[in-house]
Amino acid sequence: MKNDLDTLIRARNLDAIMVSGKVLGNPPLVYMLNGACLTQAIIIKKPDEAASLIVSPMEREEALCSGLRIVLNSRYNYRECLKVAQGDPLSASIEFYRRIFADLEIHGRVGVYGHLDQGYAYAFLTALDAALADIEIVGEIGTDLMTQARATKDHIETERIREVGQRTCAIVDQTLAHLRSHAIDENEILRKPDGTILTVDDMHTTISQLIAMQGLEDPVGFIFATGADAGIPHSRGTGSALIRLGQTIVFDIFPREAGGGYFFDLTRTFCMGYAPPAAAKLYLDVLDCLRHIQSIIRCGHTTAEYQRAACAFFTQRGHATIEQNPATLDGYVHGLGHGVGLAIHESPGFEDTPSNTLRLAPGHIFTLEPGLYYPDLGMGCRIEDILWVDEDGVMQNLTQYPYELVVPI
Repeated sequence: MKNDLDTLIRARNLDAIMVSGKVLGNPPLVYMLNGACLTQAIIIKKPDEAASLIVSPMEREEALCSGLRIVLNSRYNYRECLKVAQGDPLSASIEFYRRIFADLEIHGRVGVYGHLDQGYAYAFLTALDAALADIEIVGEIGTDLMTQARATKDHIETERIREVGQRTCAIVDQTLAHLRSHAIDENEILRKPDGTILTVDDMHTTISQLIAMQGLEDPVGFIFATGADAGIPHSRGTGSALIRLGQTIVFDIFPREAGGGYFFDLTRTFCMGYAPPAAAKLYLDVLDCLRHIQSIIRCGHTTAEYQRAACAFFTQRGHATIEQNPATLDGYVHGLGHGVGLAIHESPGFEDTPSNTLRLAPGHIFTLEPGLYYPDLGMGCRIEDILWVDEDGVMQNLTQYPYELVVPI
């Protein structure tokens, strides 16, 4: 959480942190801006001191929404820096940041965070580190400071995610209502009012419209995949594929607040009209696994143990798993879940690897999404809920949507 920042800075022996870049698509910077909608920014914070937000004069009014100390970047006169550097942008940028650090009395180890173009970041940060004798630029790999802070959510963040979840559930309801409104021909294929076949492309268009009508956006898309495509976990669905009764449909939808904000993530698997016995058995195995994990998951335990538990459950039901064969394309082929917040995939992760020693803690918000996949049999199934570990360490399910395989039509 944000109130952990000072502790996390000191734990890394940093004298300051800098979070910068363009705001759009930059979760660390969005996190620090407290809802202010800016184009780009630099935030610098020393431990036990308020953060400074450096912005263009054009965005000074919106910057006030951040609640941070505002510093206009015109104070450091980049145009003059560029003139002194004889037009060289790298030298000018180094001088610009030298002025910022001097003005804010920044010395020592500075941790850098935020999303920048890889080539630019390498060239600029390497040169900055070499040019400023009293500054050491520090980067991190893995669970960095911002990732660790963002992993646990406060009540405001949790309620925002819950609200996106309610609207996401409404979209799924509206999607099913749209499917049910279509006629069925003698071959059990759904047809539009003009008699043409309803395709996955048609459904993608409708779902995109429903997302927008709920005031949400889908920057990374969604999954609406049928038949064999449902048997490939991240297949978005073949656009020309038709919708047929009895096929498994994996609908995985993960919209976020419009303009860049908090995500939700919900998956349900459906069969229109009826479910063939093999699909019904597959669905029951996945649902039973989800319920089993929900019944045993506890705060304070490692996430990896629940991935192992899911593998053990599916092995008992006769399915291949990645624990037995990491290269398997059939059965249970992915991790159990992931954190959700300003990014659709963030900490905590549930991978069963030696490096994953993470334990569930109050404030964690994460998915549980067991699935089984058999593309050669033309079917797949995944069911996904989001859980929140509340301040008392109790698991709360934020996904208020039923588990129903068959959609009557």
